[in-house]
Amino acid sequence: MSRADRPASALAPTLASRPPSIDRMAGWPALRPLIARAGRTLVVDALRAWAEARRGHPDVVDEAACARWCEARLAGVVMPSQRRIFNLTGTVLHTNLGRAVLAEEAIQAAVDAMRSPTTLEYDLADGTRGERDEHVAPWLRRLTGAESAVAVNNNAAAVMLVLATLAAGREVIVSRGELIEIGGAFRIPDIMARAGCRLVEVGTTNRTHLKDYAEAIGPDTAAVMKVHPSNYAVTGFTKSVPAAELVPLARERGLPVIEDLGSGTLADLETWGLPHEPTAREAIAAGIDVVTFSGDKLLGGPQAGLVVGRKELIERIGRNPMKRALRLDKVRLAALEATLRLYADPDRLAERLPTIRTLARPASEIHGLAERLLPPLARQLGAALQVTIEPARGQIGSGALPVDLLPSFALAIRGKSLDRLAAAFRRLPVPVIGRIAGGALLLDLRTLEDEGAFLSQLSRLDGLAE
Repeated sequence: MSRADRPASALAPTLASRPPSIDRMAGWPALRPLIARAGRTLVVDALRAWAEARRGHPDVVDEAACARWCEARLAGVVMPSQRRIFNLTGTVLHTNLGRAVLAEEAIQAAVDAMRSPTTLEYDLADGTRGERDEHVAPWLRRLTGAESAVAVNNNAAAVMLVLATLAAGREVIVSRGELIEIGGAFRIPDIMARAGCRLVEVGTTNRTHLKDYAEAIGPDTAAVMKVHPSNYAVTGFTKSVPAAELVPLARERGLPVIEDLGSGTLADLETWGLPHEPTAREAIAAGIDVVTFSGDKLLGGPQAGLVVGRKELIERIGRNPMKRALRLDKVRLAALEATLRLYADPDRLAERLPTIRTLARPASEIHGLAERLLPPLARQLGAALQVTIEPARGQIGSGALPVDLLPSFALAIRGKSLDRLAAAFRRLPVPVIGRIAGGALLLDLRTLEDEGAFLSQLSRLDGLAE
């Protein structure tokens, strides 16, 4: 019997198992919203996978089912891989979570720079090419007292650029107690090797004297370097040489002194009751010739490496061909300039700069927040999980003041399967990142400012925390 002679009932299963064309499926009304969000190309790829997966099934032409399937398939593709989160770890400047949160002024400046061409390297006064560092150099000179300044993409780059410019092929003297290693395997000896200079270690791990530096200086010495031990502290029987003693020795021998402040800060943190951290202005006032520090840590701006110091040395650093490979783009320069501008108004700095505001947040205010959040969180999690308010000790983070802890309060959740509970919080629309310690999942509230957004998604924990 030919196909034409078969009854319609015999043909139905064959027709049902044959999907419509991809072009026809892409025109289904149920798929229009997804195409508007993800684009036709990605949706067509998902449709081909749907048609293959459902071949032979009667629901192959079900528009609604197809749209749901494609939506789920593309959810992970169209979602940004870098997402907003609530950092409730207790570490304010968390390297893995992006370090400093930018001020609104910096965010707006960055957005404005992205939207249109800018005067990145253009001098409006005479219509000639300009210098991009001049967008931030005047502010850095004003805030640190330095003669000149340049900016690169991070502090590791700043240190390497300075060493490659001032000491390539020669020796740099560093105390053994300052041979730091920070996250990502940044080690001073390795950076020196990559910069083409030779490390000369002096003193011991816990004690270095001025005479150790003096005895190490020779005809091949290019510089003396101090490195702030940002992420550790040596205590007990210790001795280090302050700049006030080291600078005169270096001057006498005709050598520059370089200091890497690491996290770095432009403000005296003691103003807000925080422990003292050396400032760039203090280093310059002490006579340090070249100072490097970060932009995205205690300074509270975007990722950057800042170099300030004597004009003649900074100009040499700026002329190094490596500088071009490490320079900042217009977006980060705009955000950095806006951040630095906030420091010109110190009376409102804690109000406008999130890093300072969060670090200076009173423990009493954090406790009040915890009291408001505990009842709705406890109701949502149910009787199987116990929620209490507990004192917490947080960290500044990113290598700043490693032994100084910040008094805070946390919502402590106790019960079974804390790892599963932590994973449930991470699956929320705005993931919540806490830490497990002492048999509890701790949500340290020092950095939580968007209370409403946190509360609004608690209902999504239904079925996740069980």
